Amino acid sequence: MDFSIDSKLQATLGQIREFIRADVIPLESDFLSKPFTQLLPALNEKREKVKTLRWWSPSIPKEHGGAGFSFLEFAHISEELGRSLLGYYVFNSQAPDVGNMELLIAFGTPEQKQKYLAPLVQGKIRSCYCMTEPEYPGSNPVWLGTTAEKDGNDYVINGHKWFSTAADGATFAVTMAITNPDAPKPHQRASQIIVPTNTPGYRLVRNTPVMGHSGEDWATHGEVEFKNCRVPQSNLLGPESEGFALAQERLGPGRIYHCMRWIGICERALEMMCARAASRQLAPGQVLGQKQIIQAMLAESRAEINAARLMVLQAAWKLDREGQKKARVEISTIKFFVADVLQKVLDRAIQIHGGLGVTDYTPLAFWFRHERAARIYDGADEVHKTVVARQLLKDYGVKVDLVGA
Repeated sequence: MDFSIDSKLQATLGQIREFIRADVIPLESDFLSKPFTQLLPALNEKREKVKTLRWWSPSIPKEHGGAGFSFLEFAHISEELGRSLLGYYVFNSQAPDVGNMELLIAFGTPEQKQKYLAPLVQGKIRSCYCMTEPEYPGSNPVWLGTTAEKDGNDYVINGHKWFSTAADGATFAVTMAITNPDAPKPHQRASQIIVPTNTPGYRLVRNTPVMGHSGEDWATHGEVEFKNCRVPQSNLLGPESEGFALAQERLGPGRIYHCMRWIGICERALEMMCARAASRQLAPGQVLGQKQIIQAMLAESRAEINAARLMVLQAAWKLDREGQKKARVEISTIKFFVADVLQKVLDRAIQIHGGLGVTDYTPLAFWFRHERAARIYDGADEVHKTVVARQLLKDYGVKVDLVGA
């Protein structure tokens, strides 16, 4: 395995890192202290600059309006974008839009691509993804209560969703619903359906408050209700009854991107730790970094970040060559391992910053609040650990029950 990158990509990553440092990070203070709407003019200016630099929607093929970077190239770019609270948004690679773009490219009809994909890639609209339900366990995604029953040429959808990221402001929702309740296999009962958010019967109940933040920005998590919501059957995304397969197709590469984004956060946090340790005076002529306990925090963070990056690149390398099924264990391994490294590094960074670390004068407190969910979304730690353990015990004749995985 060779994880080296060519000189062209190295140059691009350096340019993106400098752009994030000079153009995007300075906007974070306003993002943390002012309404998101007040920041939009400055953000839109940066988004236009990204388009000019030909980095827009980096993971999307050029024929669909993106920059056309490969899967592995975008994995590296994700780390650079993760260094800022706003990196993904400025590059039009924020969740759940980028995942919905990839779904539409792979499974959308020509009409769906024209109506939904094109403006999404252009950054003219937002979208959301409605899968998780408050009444059912998110770690068992084949068990859903939302139904889509056929009536003439339409689907009539009834159900309740939450943690639908960006539902507030979305133009359409990619919705997982049971269309084939009598299918013998649970994995073949659900389908994915495009629901325009102005459809009668679709209702954004509220933004789900998370760690004290309900928000009015691009990263809110909506609670959504479907009540006799009628959409044409032509809004079916991909084959009927293949909703779970589409979800897995979406989530596998997404976990690689998440992990690389977390590594970007870790790198930024480590840089902040080092700067704080080198400048915070404890007494005349003595700085924080001279204490061995602080040195140990820095060294442990450096080692864990390096290990996490190599694990993610190895998983991405295998997924890229052998497909998602063959790389399932590797993807599960990085999902819980890197999420844990993220928590440890952020915790150390806050500790080294002292009282400053728990304020919103730095991005650390924001990340600490919002990224605690990294150990839950896209498969809880416990589920991914069971995936790995099941494979380990398989050769020893032990059958591990893995509900919903």
